[in-house]
Amino acid sequence: MLAPGPGARPALIQGGMGVAVSSWPLARAVAAAGQLGVVSGTALDVVLARRLQDGDPGGHARAALAAFPVPEIAARVLRRYFRAGGREPGTPYAAVPQLRLRQSRPAQELAVVANFTEVWLAKQGHDGPVGVNFLEKVEMAAPAAAYGAMLAGVDVVLVGAGIPRELPRLLSALARHEPVSLPVDVAGADGDRRHTVDLDPAALLGQALPPMPRPAFLAIVAAHVLAEYLARDPSIRPDGFVIEGPLAGGHNAPPRGRLTLDDDGQPGYGPRDEPDLARVAAIGLPFWLAGSYGTPARLREALAAGAAGVQVGTLFALSQESGLRPDLRSQLLDQIRDGTLRVRTDPSASPTGFPFKVAQLPDTLADPQRYGARPRLCDVGYLRVPYLRPNGAVGYRCPAEPVPMYERKGGDAAGTAGRSCLCNALLANVGLGQTRPGGGYAEDPLVTLGSDLDGARAMLRRHAGGWSAAQAVTWLLQARLRRPRDLPLALRSEPGAAAPAALAENADGGGGRPDASGYNGKCCDAVDSGAMQVGQSRLCVLTSDLAVSFPITLCRITPARYVR
Repeated sequence: MLAPGPGARPALIQGGMGVAVSSWPLARAVAAAGQLGVVSGTALDVVLARRLQDGDPGGHARAALAAFPVPEIAARVLRRYFRAGGREPGTPYAAVPQLRLRQSRPAQELAVVANFTEVWLAKQGHDGPVGVNFLEKVEMAAPAAAYGAMLAGVDVVLVGAGIPRELPRLLSALARHEPVSLPVDVAGADGDRRHTVDLDPAALLGQALPPMPRPAFLAIVAAHVLAEYLARDPSIRPDGFVIEGPLAGGHNAPPRGRLTLDDDGQPGYGPRDEPDLARVAAIGLPFWLAGSYGTPARLREALAAGAAGVQVGTLFALSQESGLRPDLRSQLLDQIRDGTLRVRTDPSASPTGFPFKVAQLPDTLADPQRYGARPRLCDVGYLRVPYLRPNGAVGYRCPAEPVPMYERKGGDAAGTAGRSCLCNALLANVGLGQTRPGGGYAEDPLVTLGSDLDGARAMLRRHAGGWSAAQAVTWLLQARLRRPRDLPLALRSEPGAAAPAALAENADGGGGRPDASGYNGKCCDAVDSGAMQVGQSRLCVLTSDLAVSFPITLCRITPARYVR
């Protein structure tokens, strides 16, 4: 799907937003529209276990489990976690094994099955491309997670939040079902001893499977120098890049150079943090731009800069198929509508140490009082890091855990200030938050979103009650058509007939209505093909070399030169 040529690459990548915001319904909707739909691969073992404990509404997870290539493994996961009818109210979720270097068989089975389930569901009912997004910082999860996604036929693997130099080799070996050992950084360890997380696919499955297609690999990076470094060596070279700027939601790359904070305590980014797109283009690999690219105008800018397209998160996080809890999505849309939503880049919230975007919503951990009232606790453990104990054994610590515990493990107390338990909070964002036993508290959410809300505001003007993922795709992809002043794209209306409103809206690259220089009533006599009768109006289309399948509601023109 990343082969050269017009229409061979998606213009849009729907960003992988965790935990389970980019869930399978969202990725499926985007892929069905012909663009790259992406599921978040973060903590999918926890997500599947909790969905099963909630009774698997709709039976989707069980349908995917029935398709898993080794039924005995799927049956063990189902027996371990499924609760017919769901948990009793107030009952805590059962725990799943935490990440570690030496992983138990049940832990790896759950991780493989969970990633298979999410990707398999995202791929049903269409032939569009589906990807999975992982965090390089969560390297202990990577082998089992990637293998499960590949068993389901994932088309693209995207990895950010670090330097993903080991992923190309990992994916190639897993495609052949070979044993893999992924190097893992252990704090305090010297270079003489190699620490790895291992997976033996044949031993885990108990049978040999035929080789699988290797998915394409996109590295998510912030700087052209990192892209150049990864492209230099064929053994670590990705198939393309997502170049992500500091306005993107979720984790951001730290500013280059000395960290400075503004009056609001946010990291300051400057010219050194802007990638040189000419140097990225000179690498010769396809790339997509991310971070404030969620409008048709910004997609046009990206294409003009040589990009294959853009990655968009916020528009899809706010769409109807998003995994966000409906009440949180409604709050976000209400505050965007009235202009009061503030998204802050928090330098301390994430245990990873990376800056993290936080939407300032009430009744979430963005409220200092709610944050202060939550007992410090780390019991999901996705962001724990391994460290070397004095006796030479490997331990695990997280700066969001209780401070005395962190210090006993050799951590610096200064590194715990302001840290949030993202694992528990992000699960709460999607309705899978833990309830503590004995009448204890329920975990609060912490919502992340991109800083640039222009696209969301524009969509609210068109869809006041919210929008679907397909509507977001349709609006964004107008950038692949040029306005009639650039190409002979116009409507010819029959006498006395107005252009259909939906068509007129979709024909305008900015999403507005036709104007005097635009579409309504203008003839396109030069167009003698690619036209399709639509009611009493004719839609006449010619495309540039950039044009690909374009989702317009009223017609579909299938030849490669023409646009839907």
